[in-house]
Amino acid sequence: MQITTPFIKLDSFLKAENAVSSGGEAKAMIAEGYISVNGEVEFRRGRKLYPGDRVVYGKRKFLVESE
Repeated sequence: MQITTPFIKLDSFLKAENAVSSGGEAKAMIAEGYISVNGEVEFRRGRKLYPGDRVVYGKRKFLVESE
């Protein structure tokens, strides 16, 4: 996904990628440890993602890119 800002928060990123259907679902998936960022499980929904970060949710893999 390409972002036009310096960063995007993890929960917003998951919603924008349609990996989850709502902010509540994003919060739950993050809190339960289903999301990893750059190879490490992430529990902070406000984690800032920058271009080059890799997000994994189950078998789905996402790359944060700049415009």
